Amino acid sequence: MTKNEAQLAQFEKTVKNLKEVLDRLKIPGPDYAVFRDSAIQRFEIAFDVCWKTLKEKLRQEYGVEAISPKKVFQESFKQGLIENDTVWISMTDMRNETSHAYNEQFAEKVVLELPNIQVALEQLLWKLKT
Repeated sequence: MTKNEAQLAQFEKTVKNLKEVLDRLKIPGPDYAVFRDSAIQRFEIAFDVCWKTLKEKLRQEYGVEAISPKKVFQESFKQGLIENDTVWISMTDMRNETSHAYNEQFAEKVVLELPNIQVALEQLLWKLKT
């Protein structure tokens, strides 16, 4: 298995894990806060694996060196790997906020955005696998 294949497999697993916890959040229950926080953590992991996977693809297949998530997404947009770089830049900002600031209100805001993020991650995963 090549490094790209291993990264893609890891990316696929993180997207699956995010979907799993988001599906669980749809079921009301006393553990809502636990699943919400888990969803945010799984988003952070999926995001990190995502941009690092794209970074390596850009380097190996396009000869592009990008060292930050925003630069990776901007270059990925230029190369046609992602559809809308503003979505991904917003996702980057959200990821930065989740690691530095946390409160209940912010957590709820993030959770509301996660289904759309999941769709974007799944679309990218599909594109990278084809």
